[in-house]
Amino acid sequence: MVNEGPNEEERDDTPAPETELQADGSVSVHPSVSIDPSLSVHPSSSAHPSALAQPSGLAHPSGSGSENLSVIKVSRRRWAVVLVFSCYSMCNAFQWIQYSSINNIFMHFYGVSAFAIDWLSMCYMLTYIPLLLPVAWLLEKFGLRTIALTGSALNCLGAWVKLGSLRPHLFPVTVVGQLICSVAQVFILGMPSRIASVWFGANEVSTACSVAVFGNQLGIAIGFLVPPVLVPNIEDQDKLAYHISIMFYIIGGVATLLLILVIIVFKEKPKYPPSRAQSLSYALASPDTSYLSSIIRLFKNLNFVLLVITYGLNAGAFYALSTLLNRMVIRHYPGEEVNAGRIGLTIVIAGMLGAVLSGIWLDRSKTYNFFMTGYLPLGFEFAVELTYPESEGISSGLLNISAQVFGIIFTISQGQIIDNYGTKPGNIFLCLFLALGSALTAFIKADLRRQKANKETPENKLQEEEEESNSSKLPTAVSEDHL
Repeated sequence: MVNEGPNEEERDDTPAPETELQADGSVSVHPSVSIDPSLSVHPSSSAHPSALAQPSGLAHPSGSGSENLSVIKVSRRRWAVVLVFSCYSMCNAFQWIQYSSINNIFMHFYGVSAFAIDWLSMCYMLTYIPLLLPVAWLLEKFGLRTIALTGSALNCLGAWVKLGSLRPHLFPVTVVGQLICSVAQVFILGMPSRIASVWFGANEVSTACSVAVFGNQLGIAIGFLVPPVLVPNIEDQDKLAYHISIMFYIIGGVATLLLILVIIVFKEKPKYPPSRAQSLSYALASPDTSYLSSIIRLFKNLNFVLLVITYGLNAGAFYALSTLLNRMVIRHYPGEEVNAGRIGLTIVIAGMLGAVLSGIWLDRSKTYNFFMTGYLPLGFEFAVELTYPESEGISSGLLNISAQVFGIIFTISQGQIIDNYGTKPGNIFLCLFLALGSALTAFIKADLRRQKANKETPENKLQEEEEESNSSKLPTAVSEDHL
């Protein structure tokens, strides 16, 4: 990581000299591992794998344009980017939970069942599953800025559509608005680990990812707290419509402001890669990437498969609990919508604090396996570590698909258990699966591939390859030198 001084300005043409990789001597010291420019992005199976990490291959990678990937430097814009993302993620998360946190009030206003209101939450989960791969492809094809603009614009549009549903017979309109917001979520949930990798240094990525996820959790917390305060449980339909309109107008205005900020602040990527791992990722990037082959490789990774299952169990239980919390509290304490919101707020705030603190700790200790059971946002960073150099968008997207699938299953199942047997059996049902997730986590091996890439230096690489060459002395190495 490179720490910029308080008065230092980002200059695209003036790299930090202390962070520049010494690439000029690598060919002369060990010519057998220099990379032909035509092969730098498409290595053959006969090439030495470590040759791909040589600075001589990073200085002019295929398809890199005018960028100098041998320079490692962090950008001052990085914190503005992650904070803006965190804010519009917060806005989207608020819209996810704003109906469920006052489930009984919206049931009364629209004259629909509790299950219908539950689907206003579950549509977020359902929409994500079929749209993940198309959005992951768009992320790789068009980059972070386009995805950020699309997600923020859809979030803004959905917020304003809901203002057309302020009459009891207009429930389908609020469903349309919520569906638009759920599509926006697909452009948001997979972004934290990608933003952290693209914009932040090796010793900042976990903190940055936690900050990015922090906004989503904060939105859920506000979604528990604010709707019961803004929308009281009253019988008069006109007054109730007025209070609902206040909430919708506020969220519409906030969503519009955040869209403007995304247009101004969000950039595709910094001038220079912020870490060695990101530099290697750029160098190894291939325009012929097959998402199907990438997914197949990911599911051959046992550690990642276990992480997908455990993350899905943990996050799915949280989604179900958030969706059904109002129903559980009101069942025993009628009229206590505000206190039900405060309970939800307490749950989320505790998780937010733990996520940020553990993110800072992880940047120093890298103990992902230990923290995964307690802090769901860190699953994104753990997935990137286990699957590097695969796309962050695909790995985090698969985690989210698991969470959405388990979320739908748990929400419907627990809702039926609560209706037929009570809240205690419903909570026991969730606890059993949470215990299963915790047990499976113990079998995940912390194979931190990205950290290994960041720790590798050109000098260490050359020394390792010289030792391997001296010990093996294969004829192919000699023929490659002559070629």
